Amino acid sequence: MNTVTFVDRTTGKTIEENPPGEALMKFMYGKNPLGALSLHLLIKRKFISSAGGWYMNTKRSAARVVPFVKQHKMSMDDYIVPPNGFDSFNDFFYRKLKKNSRPIGAGLVSPADGKILVFDPIQQQQSFFVKGSSFNLQAFLGDKQLAQKYEGGCMAIIRLAPVDYHRFHFSAAGTIGASQLIKGHYYSVSPIALQQNLKIFCQNKRAYSILKTDNFGDLLFCEVGATMVGSILQTYTENSRVQKGDEKGYFAFGGSTTVLLCEKGHVQFSEDLLSNTQKGLETAIKMGETIGNQLM
Repeated sequence: MNTVTFVDRTTGKTIEENPPGEALMKFMYGKNPLGALSLHLLIKRKFISSAGGWYMNTKRSAARVVPFVKQHKMSMDDYIVPPNGFDSFNDFFYRKLKKNSRPIGAGLVSPADGKILVFDPIQQQQSFFVKGSSFNLQAFLGDKQLAQKYEGGCMAIIRLAPVDYHRFHFSAAGTIGASQLIKGHYYSVSPIALQQNLKIFCQNKRAYSILKTDNFGDLLFCEVGATMVGSILQTYTENSRVQKGDEKGYFAFGGSTTVLLCEKGHVQFSEDLLSNTQKGLETAIKMGETIGNQLM
């Protein structure tokens, strides 16, 4: 399998990533028949992720926090840490940011921390992922009319690794509608898995909602669950006015993904993100960083 690399947006350097559980991911999502059998019989099932989510909510799981932080050399300077520590691993996992630790940039901003890919138009993703692994907008949204609304538009995919900040936010100001849940499985969204099958996005549990904005048309936010993601929780008030950078919700334990869809003719993604994606590279991004501007 290909090495997973990404671009550090600040330095421009290309960095090799070591995804958590890399050996297990290659076993399940590679060409090993036993790995494929384990994936389809067990790993993708809800009860596996539910059991993992239950454990990560227990006080016993809190003992995993300090070793996890040390193993991944994480800085906790940006986060609110309770005086007596976190009550559980999930309490740590969906930790909150300190005020002003994520400045909100101009234009359209990233809804989450993670590694981003941008496609304009959406169909360009077909040249990024492996041959035969295509992204079907109608299958992804489960709604033919809604898929037509975003046909020919652009798309951002932000992949959150387990070490990332796992709350997601609004990329622009506007009025946000209700969240629509689409039931599905719990495949991994590790880059190792996605290299083999982009259709995972159309098979996993996911939730989407539409933000009617002043300058960027109707933005569709979709949160995609994955293996060991216990829940996708929305914290916003439906049919309310929100500001850019306001919290939308959070993921419980596990790697996960947010997908942003933009209508045709409304958004121009940042040139560096487009260039990196065209080179087959993700870009490391923080919530609040500018990812695009209004298309004039």
